[in-house]
Amino acid sequence: MKFGAASLGPITNHASYCGTNPTEALLLRDKPLHLSCGLDAKILVSRGKMFQGLRRHKQAFSLTFIVSAIRNGKDEHESIIGAYSDDQSLTISKSSHKANDTTKESVASSLYLSEDHSQHAKILENHGNLLDKLKAIHMHALAMEQWNASRLKQCHRRHAMSAANLIHYLALRSLDVDQIKDDLSSVGLLNLETINPYVIASLSAGIQMLENLKSTSLDGNDKGITSDKSEFTRSMMIDKANSNRDFLIGPLQDERTHIMVTVGREAISNETFINDVLKTGATIIRINCAHGDPSVWSEIIRRVKMNSQMLEKPCRILMDLAGPKLRTGKMKPGPCVLKISPKKNAHGNMINPAHVWIAPKGAGPPPSHVSPDAVLYVDAQDFLTKLEIGDTIKFSDARGKKRSLKISKKFPVFNGVGFMADCTKTCYVENGMELYIKANKKRASFGCVVDVPPTETFVRLRVGDLLVITRDSSNEELTSSKAGTPRVTCSSGYLFDSVKPGEPIAFDDGKIWGVIKGTSISEIVVSITRAGPRGTKLGPEKSINIPESKIQYEGLTSKDIVDLEFVGSHADIVGISFVRNVNDIVVLEQELKKRKLEHLGIVLKIETKDGLKNLAVMILEAMKLPNPLGIMIARGDLAVECGWEQMADIQEQILSICSAAHVPVIWATQVLESLVKTGVPTRAEITDVACGRRASCIMLNKGKHILEAIATLDTILKSSSSTKVKAEVKPLVLSNRLS
Repeated sequence: MKFGAASLGPITNHASYCGTNPTEALLLRDKPLHLSCGLDAKILVSRGKMFQGLRRHKQAFSLTFIVSAIRNGKDEHESIIGAYSDDQSLTISKSSHKANDTTKESVASSLYLSEDHSQHAKILENHGNLLDKLKAIHMHALAMEQWNASRLKQCHRRHAMSAANLIHYLALRSLDVDQIKDDLSSVGLLNLETINPYVIASLSAGIQMLENLKSTSLDGNDKGITSDKSEFTRSMMIDKANSNRDFLIGPLQDERTHIMVTVGREAISNETFINDVLKTGATIIRINCAHGDPSVWSEIIRRVKMNSQMLEKPCRILMDLAGPKLRTGKMKPGPCVLKISPKKNAHGNMINPAHVWIAPKGAGPPPSHVSPDAVLYVDAQDFLTKLEIGDTIKFSDARGKKRSLKISKKFPVFNGVGFMADCTKTCYVENGMELYIKANKKRASFGCVVDVPPTETFVRLRVGDLLVITRDSSNEELTSSKAGTPRVTCSSGYLFDSVKPGEPIAFDDGKIWGVIKGTSISEIVVSITRAGPRGTKLGPEKSINIPESKIQYEGLTSKDIVDLEFVGSHADIVGISFVRNVNDIVVLEQELKKRKLEHLGIVLKIETKDGLKNLAVMILEAMKLPNPLGIMIARGDLAVECGWEQMADIQEQILSICSAAHVPVIWATQVLESLVKTGVPTRAEITDVACGRRASCIMLNKGKHILEAIATLDTILKSSSSTKVKAEVKPLVLSNRLS
């Protein structure tokens, strides 16, 4: 017989649940937390005396004790309900379909303060009443721990203390303690908003201080309750949180937050990229298994380990499993033409020329300190050796227009020399185009442009447009809006099997929104409802979200299980994408145990409504493993799924739960995004980084100016940890002069 916390469901009926934000209620509203323990139900009833000390405080708040038992998840159940009636007598009722169950686990229950504003309105007049209330909260937290003893017993010993504190935190958050918060604040003793990492230790300390304030005890037999759990002190809890962080992502350098950087193929095309990233301040490298293949991943990891040893800078590797994320499919490559344009003002006059990097074929990307607008590779070493600063390169572009490039700088590169040139007129460069140096009115030498990449393929969507999503990935043809209805592909069957007309759909992390107008086995028709004023581009491998659809994803996809073999033998940490419920964690446990990966760090990525709602129980389930554990706030998908306007509250909720569980948090998605892409940060981004300092790690995604972003982030984090701004107080100079 398994007992469930039925009382956590009724708690959410109170508007004052948690007293802070509606997203915290989301955690428990739709599905009660089912926590079990190893006590017999009869023992619980016999221990009704536990609450005798609380009964005399009925005038301060009404107490309700609810226990519900569910037999092994089946419909037949046994329930035991105890409640304090108006005359403050404890009444017990019991109904049972079967009473001879041999396997009994004990009870998850909750004792909560009902929303009785008439009773809560009165402010405490003395410390005695406040002490009684604090003792009631303390007893409730300990009772919740005992009632969930069996679940806590299943947790690995490394996580046992943290799991118990998480239960204490959930017990505290299930109570309406707004009035007590104000009362404690008024006497300057305790802030219930900041005790998440050490709930019992803080409550015990508060009780002890209140008892010290009393000249005489209210009850001669009351010996206090501060010693029953005082072995878990605040310092022990802080040490545990730091230990869990170091165990997963490594010790902090200079007492600052870790910096994680996402890398891809650019890490192997540029010989110095990883070295530059580590020197600038990155301490963790992230590889997304949704992109690339084992050959690319192996080379990235080899370079990370080599440069980490060479620089004597520890660096861990996190690999994200792709998960069941919905994405647009591949598109047919565009023509191999490169457009080079100088910067112009509103009147079309040139402000700055375009900077073009010219290098021999196979030279790799330009040095990290160079930021060109375009890159040209030339298959003619003799031609390049004759170039000097000040020379002019002539050519006819793809349209037959006469254009030129003027050499402004010269750099040594891995296999020769590279040049920076200025382009003052717009031109279109294609493969095979001839370059020449004009000297003495004769063409002195020639070079041939090679390796021009295909242009980016996309559809531009505007409000009111129709978009067709097709299941057939074999046809990668892209229809432009001029030629007909634009089309993209998505190979995932989840999308076509689950969506319904009228449901909203989002693309590219919410940059484009639409409404599903029609569905079939192989096609979905979408009407675009939100896009940029001039339309928004939708390209290949962009995210698709259906926040209101009940899509039944797999816990780990077949690709994830294959990739896990590689991750387990090459990486330090694995990121689990789109975790939604305890079943996903159970599947993960089985796969890790099968491969004996007890030392592989686990990061659960929270990016759906279900993942947010089930966060606490998923953490408790993951704590059964000895593996290091962490949480990533994947704010891109999470904002689309839950609503952007709720993201601030959602972040706070996740940080609070993880703080109580002593689980390190990774702050991810769009951190310093403008700086990474354009080289110039926004003020809101700097503020976002300041908020992210509470996390154990901040993640940056790849971009053209990633090194500048790492350096900026590193500077902010170092200054926040080592420099304390002090107000300069000068003596006031008073003058008695009259003008």
